[in-house]
Amino acid sequence: MIGVLVVDDSSVVRQLMQELLAGSSDIEVIATASDPIFAMRKMRQQWPDVIVLDIQMPRMDGITFLKQIMAIRPTPVIICSTLTEGGAAVTMEALAAGAVSIITKPALGVRDFLHDACDDLANAIRAAASARLARTGALASSELPAWPMPATVTNNLQRHTADVVLAAPGATDAFHPATEHIVAIGASTGGPQALEAVLAGLTPRCPGVVVVQHMPQRFTRSFAERLDQISAVEVREAQHMDLVLPGRVLIAPGGMHLMVRRDGVQYYVEVVNGPLVSRHKPSVDVLFRSVAKSAGSNAVGIIMTGMGDDGARGLKEMSERGAATYAQDERSSVVFGMPKEAIQLGGVGGVISLANISALIEDYAYRKPE
Repeated sequence: MIGVLVVDDSSVVRQLMQELLAGSSDIEVIATASDPIFAMRKMRQQWPDVIVLDIQMPRMDGITFLKQIMAIRPTPVIICSTLTEGGAAVTMEALAAGAVSIITKPALGVRDFLHDACDDLANAIRAAASARLARTGALASSELPAWPMPATVTNNLQRHTADVVLAAPGATDAFHPATEHIVAIGASTGGPQALEAVLAGLTPRCPGVVVVQHMPQRFTRSFAERLDQISAVEVREAQHMDLVLPGRVLIAPGGMHLMVRRDGVQYYVEVVNGPLVSRHKPSVDVLFRSVAKSAGSNAVGIIMTGMGDDGARGLKEMSERGAATYAQDERSSVVFGMPKEAIQLGGVGGVISLANISALIEDYAYRKPE
C-alpha cells in the first residue's frame, strides 16, 4: 500500500484527492495538511511514501518545505502546481530541489479536472513511489538530489501509436547523400536530472541533438533555459523549422510533437499538434520514427530513464533503418520502464550507463556519416 500525504491550502483539493484516491486499492491517503507546518507534525506520526505538495501556501512555501524533506529524509514529492508561465520557473526550482513530478492543475475548474484525471493521478503516484531517490554507481558522489520526470496529467486514456501523426518508415526514406550525424533522445521519469548530466558533458562540436522529455506545456522553455545556462552547447525549446546543427540541442515543447525532417543534407524540425501518442505529447515514438525516416543510419537513438513504453517502438524503427540505438542501464535509471520496454522489444543495440552517454554522443562527432 502506498501511503500518500496531501499538502495543499485548498480544502477542495485535499478533500477531492482523498475521496478519489480511496478508489485505488493500492493507494491510501494517510493524512492531509493545509500547510507545511501542519504537514511536519503529521509526518512525525507516520512518514508517507509519496507527498503531493502545492507550492504557494501560508506560513511556509512548498519549495522551502521540499528542501527540508530532501535534507532530512529523501521522499518522492509530486508538485501540484497551477499551470502558468510565471510559475514555470518556480516549478523548475522545485524540480532542482528534488521533486519527482508535476501535476498541472487549472486555476479554475479544479474539481472537474481532478475527477477527470483520477486514474492518471493514481498512476503518477505509483510512478513516484517506484522512483529511485538513492543514487548508485557513478552518480553516488553527486550532491544533486534526484530530479525525475515532470509529467502532465491527462484524462485521455486512448493509446494511439505514431501512425496518427506520421507514416511508418518506407523503402524510400533516408536514402539521400550523406550528412551530419543526428542524436535523438527520449526520457520521462528521471529525465531532467539525467539530461542535465548528459548535456553538461557535451562540447560545441557534438552532433545536433533533439530531445523529447515528457513535460507539461509551458514548462519546457524554463527547462531549456536552465540547461542552456549549465551547458557549453546551445539549448533551446524547439521552434517550427529550427535547424538541427552541431552544438545545438532542441527540446520538444510541452504539448506538441517534435519531428525531424530533411532538406538535402540539412536537418530541421517540425513542431506539430496532434493526438496523444503512447499517452504523451510530445511523444518519443513520434520523434524516433521521424528520425528513422529522415536520417536512417546517420542517426543515434538513446532511450533514457522513464515510466511506461513510449519510445520503444520508435527506437526499434530507428534500429531497423540502420541507426545506432542505446538504452540507459537499470542501475543509473530512476525508473527502468522505458529502457526495459525498448530492450524487450528488440530495438536496442547497446546498454549504457548515464555517466557514459556524453562521451558516446561526442564520439559520433568524429565518425564519418554513412
